[in-house]
Amino acid sequence: MSTRFRFVTLGLVVGLIIINYIDRSAVSYAVEPLEQEFGITTAQYGIISSVFSLGYMIAAFLSGPLVDRFGTRRVLLVAVALFSVTTALIPIAGSFAGLLVIRLLLGIGEAPAFPAATRTVSRWLPVRERGVALALCGGVAVSGSLLISGPLLTWLTDLVGWRGMFWTLAILGVVWALFALTLLRDLPEESSRVSEAERALIAEGQEADAGAGRSRVRWRPLLTNRNLWVVSGGYFAWGFMFWAFMYWLPSFLSEGYGLSLKEAGAFSIAPWACGIVGALAGGVIVDRVYRRSPRIRSRFAVMGAALLLAGCSLVPLAISPTLTVALISISLGVGFGFVTGGIWWVAAIDAAPDQPGSAAGFADAAFASSGIVAPSVMGFIVAGTGSFTSGFVVMAGLAVAGALLMLLVPREPARTAASATEAAGNPA
Repeated sequence: MSTRFRFVTLGLVVGLIIINYIDRSAVSYAVEPLEQEFGITTAQYGIISSVFSLGYMIAAFLSGPLVDRFGTRRVLLVAVALFSVTTALIPIAGSFAGLLVIRLLLGIGEAPAFPAATRTVSRWLPVRERGVALALCGGVAVSGSLLISGPLLTWLTDLVGWRGMFWTLAILGVVWALFALTLLRDLPEESSRVSEAERALIAEGQEADAGAGRSRVRWRPLLTNRNLWVVSGGYFAWGFMFWAFMYWLPSFLSEGYGLSLKEAGAFSIAPWACGIVGALAGGVIVDRVYRRSPRIRSRFAVMGAALLLAGCSLVPLAISPTLTVALISISLGVGFGFVTGGIWWVAAIDAAPDQPGSAAGFADAAFASSGIVAPSVMGFIVAGTGSFTSGFVVMAGLAVAGALLMLLVPREPARTAASATEAAGNPA
């Protein structure tokens, strides 16, 4: 009898990403108590948010090769232990410096999730199922976690206090690790819960150059991969918008329209709900487009169009909009942006199918680098001008630039027997 255990494995990865994003966004719902408790300023809060992405960027770049070398299970269990402990330490950081160190370690602990997700999908799912699967990982799980984080985190704060909120999130990581110990395996062949029929289905749907279960990273073909650099550049552009809204949306709604923290959390639901819709649409669209035109450029065309629409959607934010107009503008921008949510990982696999974890780590490092820049830039803009307007202009400009990069630069790889032999014979 055929099983569908591959979807249980996918569910574990999606669950981890949801926990990751709730953890990292929690600090935006504890700005006031953190400022009062540790005496930090608005600009310092932006730096604290950015330093998370510094740790994330470095670890994302390194965790891809680690995942390819040691497998997802071992890397993720170590990572979950680290980010659960650091989440629990946030309320007792003691100072601005303490928060910097803890947020740096939190970024390192959360970085392996997407390289691991990409490798898991590439090894557990046939090609025809990957678009929707990675849309679930990179889009629905991310936007869904941020959709529920506002109401959830404000409710937890009321129930157990802001310190208890962080400690509860740390416990969630431990619970996930217990499930992963029992259920998560690197490959379908390693799981007794997968039937022979399901193993055959997965194997038939794998690419010929997908490579072995674990392998050493080959740096030269990775670092000279033109399409991978295009993916990374586009991901940086979308990432700037994403990180800026993730860390500053509650503050923008509170300061710009006089909303309470609870009201800001409630109004924050709309953009992330649009993100879920956009991510699901993107997964379906990219799979259908690819079936009709199985060329890498077809994926880039979908991503470029979505980024262009996302950037244009933010234009009203530059002209002092009403709350309703601002929410519509932000929701459209986030929704169109999340159309690309899972396609970055599909495109990363396309660019380097024999090194999916390393390719994902490379792209994720670019995304994380935007997370270093965006919160600090927004923080300094708000502190210096008393307005978010210039930050929105930067977001829109980067999105349009990223769209042009995606639409104009990618090229189809020349896949020849000679190049395949050369790649196989040159391990780095």
